[in-house]
Amino acid sequence: MLREMGKCARHLLVCEKSNFTHGKSAHRKRVDTHHYNYRVSILIPECRMVPPAITAISKTLENYYLVKQLPLHEMLEPEFINMYVKKGNFYALSYNSRIDQDNTVALLPTGKLILSVDKDTYEELGLEGQPSKYSHRTVMRYSRKRYNRVMWALKEKKPLSFDLLMSCNSSGGNETSLASYFVKYQCQVYQPTLSTRILNETVCPVLLSNELNGKENESCSSQEFLDWLGAVFSDIDCNNQADSFLSTYCCPEPNTVLDKACLCTISGFIIPEGINRLLDQLRLYFEEPKLAPWVSMTVHGFADSPVSWGQSEHGYHKGGENLYNFVLFRNQDYWLHMAVGAQTDCPP
Repeated sequence: MLREMGKCARHLLVCEKSNFTHGKSAHRKRVDTHHYNYRVSILIPECRMVPPAITAISKTLENYYLVKQLPLHEMLEPEFINMYVKKGNFYALSYNSRIDQDNTVALLPTGKLILSVDKDTYEELGLEGQPSKYSHRTVMRYSRKRYNRVMWALKEKKPLSFDLLMSCNSSGGNETSLASYFVKYQCQVYQPTLSTRILNETVCPVLLSNELNGKENESCSSQEFLDWLGAVFSDIDCNNQADSFLSTYCCPEPNTVLDKACLCTISGFIIPEGINRLLDQLRLYFEEPKLAPWVSMTVHGFADSPVSWGQSEHGYHKGGENLYNFVLFRNQDYWLHMAVGAQTDCPP
């Protein structure tokens, strides 16, 4: 038991530093290709309330749908493809399925279907596929994307049904809601929800936009900042008091104390178009003088999504890490952290 506790799961962290105004900045591409997200956490130092513009945008985020036990072939029917998929803004992801134990599926906005199944299902389907890179045992999982044979396999040979989360960009001009289209199935519609927590007297690391790795000891490094941010999100005391043995974590140095900080969290099935709107609004935050030297936006991807960025394979391993974080500075510089677990392709 002690030996197992001593093993720290390996993870992958890619860090970028750029400026939003640079022509070659990849910030929008990074957001656009991280398709499946369930939470956005925004931390604003020296702030006592959520900026009204952020609240307004949270209310305009696209609704999402949960369709229970939908036969997978329904999303491959020509009518559905023409109405939703060909518009290039449709997202679907299996829900309540575990990537390391169950069959999972994702329909990308590019129109590609990623189906990750166990060995028995793969053999019953009779489709050509690829073995998962991250299985520790005999090949048990396959991922794949052809039409007639796939329809036959999913409709007749081995019908598969999933609980599916779905959403589409409202600017795509879809005339029929998903609830109307799937009227014969149990279909529920939801809207992302916003919650707020105000932090008092919080010890906070010092960040300088030009010191991504904290080399000069005048700024916190990327890894240290993400560790601290995770502690804040989890409401962990960072003061390292000796009377508590549950956590001895303390804020990295150099640090300062924030009088107030606002942490707002948006939860739901959140597609990249909405996240880009939030990011654009945060970029405007410093147009008027603010006490905050920076703001942070963390986007949490689904732990059981079969992909992370683009079509990169995602595995669960021990924690299913799948997230990215922007730190935005007054001068439009930004840091971007992209983190995944050991059984996931390296972030871009």
